[in-house]
Amino acid sequence: MIEKSAQIEPWHGLAQWTSARIAMGRAGASMRTDSVLEFNGDHALARDAIYMPLDTSAMREQFAQEGFATVTARSRVRDRSEYLRRPDLGRVLHPESVAALEAKNDVKDRLTVVVSDGLSALAPELHALPLLKELRRGLAAWSLDTVVLATQARVALGDGIGELRRAKAVLVLIGERPGLKSPDSLGAYLTYEPRVGRMDAERNCVSNIRPAGLSYEQAAFRLLHLLNQARMLGATGIALKDDSESVRSLEMSSHVVQP
Repeated sequence: MIEKSAQIEPWHGLAQWTSARIAMGRAGASMRTDSVLEFNGDHALARDAIYMPLDTSAMREQFAQEGFATVTARSRVRDRSEYLRRPDLGRVLHPESVAALEAKNDVKDRLTVVVSDGLSALAPELHALPLLKELRRGLAAWSLDTVVLATQARVALGDGIGELRRAKAVLVLIGERPGLKSPDSLGAYLTYEPRVGRMDAERNCVSNIRPAGLSYEQAAFRLLHLLNQARMLGATGIALKDDSESVRSLEMSSHVVQP
């Protein structure tokens, strides 16, 4: 009987434009039962995303089918509990991974891509490959390196990997902190001339890459623009402004047929 008398917010129609929890209504002084159940379900998905391991074996097969060579690596973190308690260990390569990552020769404009679990293994498993396929179409001026699949990784782990690979730039695709409506959000962190000790201010980030957020095509456009601008400027981070949206708008307007 209580649910039948539940009050619906007059601005309920606005909910179609956002996944945020707005205009949920109420039943007396309490939340509606369906709202509580939806919240609990989203909370469970977020927790699962944090603790789910990255299936590198399955990913290697999927990447190979699309023509991407891969190699695996891991940080010094022993398990997921330690990963959450010791972010510092997630930024350092395990000694066993070093030998497999050392590049034997220099390649001009080498771009090393690191696909890592971060705080949501679900994100790279769902979105890293589709994004890379979109990105590869525009990498004519870059030499795409073997893709590194890294586990128990933080963003800065890419600095050591990029240094070992003698990369001109490293792109870390990593699972972002899950939200209650976005357990699969992928972040992309770009660092020019990576080396151990780089600061977060020396990176550019493109976040919320997923079908319900920033599309693969939009994210690839931004990343390609940042890559090319970074090479011209010789830096990423606060020195490099992301003006890709302005560039995109100009390109789109130039294709408009005038009456």
